[in-house]
Amino acid sequence: MVEHRRWNDILAYAILILGVFIVVFPVYVALIASTHDAATVVNGNMPMLPGSHTLENYYRAIFVGGSRASREPVGHMLMNSFVMAMGIALGKIVISILSAYAVVYFRFPFRQTAFWIIFVTLMLPVEVRIYPTYKVIADLKMLDTYAGLILPLIASATGTLLFRQFFMTIPDELLEASRIDGAGPFRFFKDTLLPLSVTTMAALFVIQFIYGWNQYLWPLLITTQESMQTIVTGIKKMLTTTDELAEWQLAMATAILAMLPPVAVVVFMQRLFVRGLVETEK
Repeated sequence: MVEHRRWNDILAYAILILGVFIVVFPVYVALIASTHDAATVVNGNMPMLPGSHTLENYYRAIFVGGSRASREPVGHMLMNSFVMAMGIALGKIVISILSAYAVVYFRFPFRQTAFWIIFVTLMLPVEVRIYPTYKVIADLKMLDTYAGLILPLIASATGTLLFRQFFMTIPDELLEASRIDGAGPFRFFKDTLLPLSVTTMAALFVIQFIYGWNQYLWPLLITTQESMQTIVTGIKKMLTTTDELAEWQLAMATAILAMLPPVAVVVFMQRLFVRGLVETEK
């Protein structure tokens, strides 16, 4: 029995190691490519060891930018993506927690209908309503602005559902105790619900930050100025389709830099993220 379990553990670890290798190897290739010059990358014989152009490539990517399709420095694109991702994540949390609070703790006509209307919007992502959303943003003169990048994406039926399910697990005795202490709706929300919702907010923040960071279609559609493009659209513009040689070393350096903020968010908020998703009592 012990021997059988040992072989199961070995098989499980082997599958895990294989999966990690499959995921990590392309990242390693991108990292190595970012340390060589363009000719070495495209000649088909790129070595699997770091080259001597690391500082040059990363300095040029962050502060100078490409010389062909995209001249915008990566540092500015990273800032645009960070502002967009933070705005979407924080906006979704604020709207979701307020809407869930209203649906769970207030009694008004068609309360459940309102919740189901919010829930049905899961079937209408921004790609489906892309034209009317663009028309509204254009009419409001929000093209090439942070508001135009953020506002259409901050509504979240998923976040509302997540907070609603959590609020429904909170004992009614807490609400009654708050009423006895003379707390109104705002004070109950601020002093009781918000502290209890920290892990749920952290989990939603991680998910929505990565969602906002990886946005491609919407920023590509509403940003016409290079100064407003995000890191994801910037990588695509670096890979030219003309007869000129694409600056693959800069594209790979940009891809590596684009991975760092989402990875940092997941690493630093890992414990809260896991607790927010798996624990029933926060």
